[in-house]
Amino acid sequence: MMDNTFEFSDLLEEYSVPFVAYEKRDGDWADNGDWVPTGKLVPIHLKGAIFPLTKDDLQYAENGTYSVKDRKIYTTHVLEVGQRLQYKNITYTIQGMEDYSDYMDINVYYARWAGDESSSG
Repeated sequence: MMDNTFEFSDLLEEYSVPFVAYEKRDGDWADNGDWVPTGKLVPIHLKGAIFPLTKDDLQYAENGTYSVKDRKIYTTHVLEVGQRLQYKNITYTIQGMEDYSDYMDINVYYARWAGDESSSG
């Protein structure tokens, strides 16, 4: 059987930037030897392409209204709805995903800006 998915991960590498996602973990030992209790958020350093939403994204969003501060993330990593991430010292929350798994080897997510308006400035 022939696999029809296009390997976008090679193209993605060219536009990737580092970001940090926060995952809840089962109890485990951290790299520095400290015990991390179950449920504690642990920063995970990932890479992906992060872009502003297009006019079409803003107009046709299924998960509610998005703003120009929100982002679209392309990554090979699996993220969860509700998961927090940080990019350029700005916090975002994953709101949804577009499933293109039949066509390509990357995941596409919508991330809502979770910053504080009063602190900008």
